[in-house]
Amino acid sequence: MRLRALLDTDALGLKLLGGEEELDRTVRGVMTTDLRDPSRYLSGGELVLTGLAWRHDAEDSEPFVRILVQQGVTALAAGEAELGDVPADLVTACARHRLPLFAVHESVAFATITEHVVRQVSGERAGDLAAVVDRHRRMMTSGPAGGGPDVVLDLLGSDLDLRAWVLAPTGRLIAGSKAAGPAALPAETCGRLAAEHLTATRTGRRAPHRVLLGGTTYSLFPIRSTGRSSQTARDARETLLSDWLLAVEADAGDWAEERLDLLHGVTQLIAVERDRRDAARTVRRRLAQEVLELVQTGAAPAEIAARLRVAAPVLLPGLGAAPHWQVVVARVDWDGDEIEGGPVAQALLEEILVDPLSSGPEHSDRIAVAHTGDEAIALVPLPAVAAEHDGSESGVLADALLASVRDPLTAGLDGDGQLTLGVSAAVHSAEGLRGALEEARHARRVAAARPGRVCAAGHQELASHVLLLPFVPDDVRRAFTARLLDPLRDYDRRHRAELIPTLEAFLDCDGSWTRCAGRLHLHVNTLRYRVGRIEQLTGRDLSRLEDKLDFFLALRMS
Repeated sequence: MRLRALLDTDALGLKLLGGEEELDRTVRGVMTTDLRDPSRYLSGGELVLTGLAWRHDAEDSEPFVRILVQQGVTALAAGEAELGDVPADLVTACARHRLPLFAVHESVAFATITEHVVRQVSGERAGDLAAVVDRHRRMMTSGPAGGGPDVVLDLLGSDLDLRAWVLAPTGRLIAGSKAAGPAALPAETCGRLAAEHLTATRTGRRAPHRVLLGGTTYSLFPIRSTGRSSQTARDARETLLSDWLLAVEADAGDWAEERLDLLHGVTQLIAVERDRRDAARTVRRRLAQEVLELVQTGAAPAEIAARLRVAAPVLLPGLGAAPHWQVVVARVDWDGDEIEGGPVAQALLEEILVDPLSSGPEHSDRIAVAHTGDEAIALVPLPAVAAEHDGSESGVLADALLASVRDPLTAGLDGDGQLTLGVSAAVHSAEGLRGALEEARHARRVAAARPGRVCAAGHQELASHVLLLPFVPDDVRRAFTARLLDPLRDYDRRHRAELIPTLEAFLDCDGSWTRCAGRLHLHVNTLRYRVGRIEQLTGRDLSRLEDKLDFFLALRMS
């Protein structure tokens, strides 16, 4: 009920003393108190009734009102029976904190006001629940037939005044109600909500998951696919990173079962839309699978080129000619378990390759992703103008792929999973696809050797020492780095000499004494002394290329 309704009821004997502009506030309950600090008994939304027994002097009003406002109280009603008129200091404090204040005539019992408010609020809740059941039935019978998740979210906004969004597990915004608007949920918030959802799901917490971000409470509902793969999943991790989620700007902790049931029905409708979208991807996935099989079996380039000409109009309609291509390989591995990672990697790769600034469910319609075993392989078409840069400027970049999705996916993989990606250079013909596939696979193995739950590597790294280092056996790594770096670490530990940072800077400056001294803010003589100490402790000569290279590799492997 609204505060305004209290003034319209003469039997309550209420007189407004301040806060006329706040009369549209909602009253969710009522509480009577004469405690100086009643905060432990308040949950927000109450009309607080007080006989003012807590007030001993004028200084008591300010802290009392401040406590009420901090707890989210809707309004304060003070009785006149104890002191006569409501004290001016209380009126001033309520005006300062924009808390509506009523005076209760001495002839009216607080019990009368309490009974009236409870009866009104309970009646409204009963009517709301009945309406929820009716809306649930209407949604389930007239849900969107290919209209996308937005249609369902608009019903939530218009019928229940709920702002809601559908998010991918990567945090990408897929849909939002008109009332919410895509711009109402920043990309950073989307990513954090996705991360919180994945973390809660991994720990087995029961949905909906409630999250407080920036003073706003969100309730997160999983949208579980109704497809066969989800029905036959033996482990939650098989679908964890491919299921969408519904984020509602509300605290579902005190919702009635009927309202929760409605939201679960909404997730089922959106899941149908998700499955419809997956079905629409079937052609693109089949094209990728056919090309992949031809490449891996060593088919003639002419046959592969013919298949690519068929794929080009589907993936880049209106282009008129087959584009150049890049290959991206992804793999999801779980520690110590036999979980099929291919389908999950396929769904993730389709999502990751979408422009992170785009919204909507259909923006991956230019990407063909197949999977074989635990590996997913994407064929990414590039218009000719992009491919002129050989993919280094306008094509897919390994580092950029994971920039916006690393945090959410790390939360989903935390503890026992790893996602790794490798990206090839652009190729100009069918003859180059086999090499591009192997290049992307090599890059993915480089990424897999790195620490972290979510890693990627690009084709540029395959032409440097970075390609070799991950495949050096661990015992060889340890022996090599210990022999060169342990004497320096021990010396730094005892004397705080910073020999390791000095060595790194000296190599990074290509052995230039002047540049290195400037970077470290040292006198050149001090730098020469440190380098001499490094050479003395290790028996190496930093003027020799071979010794410089050994130190460089040792630092990279440490």
